[in-house]
Amino acid sequence: QVQLVESGGDVVQYGGSLRLSCAASGVTLSRYAMSWYRQAPGKERELVAAISSTGENRSYVDAVKGRFTISRDNGKNTLYLQMSSLKPEDTGRYYCHARWVVRNYWGQGTQVTVSS
Repeated sequence: QVQLVESGGDVVQYGGSLRLSCAASGVTLSRYAMSWYRQAPGKERELVAAISSTGENRSYVDAVKGRFTISRDNGKNTLYLQMSSLKPEDTGRYYCHARWVVRNYWGQGTQVTVSS
C-alpha cells in the first residue's frame, strides 16, 4: 500500500520559517516527479513547487520564488519544502504529490497557518 505522509506544519508568525516533509512508503520515490500543492479555505488547490525525479529540475509558482525551496532525498524516500519569510497568504493545507507515468498519489496534507 502506497502512503505519503506529510509533517512539519504549524502555526508561525509573519516572517517565520518551516520545513515540511513528505515521507513515502510502499513506493520507490526515485522514479517519481514530486510536487507540493496547497489549498487555502474557499480556494482551489494550487501547485506551489515541483521537482523532477532526480532533483535536477525544480519549478515554483511566482508567489513563493525566492522564499521556498523544494528538495528530495531519494535515499530516505522523502520530499521536503523549506519555507521562509512566510506570509499570511501562505496559510493553507499543504499536500505532497507523486507522479510517474499514469500513477499518482497524494498525501493527507499538513496545515500551515501564518499569523500577521
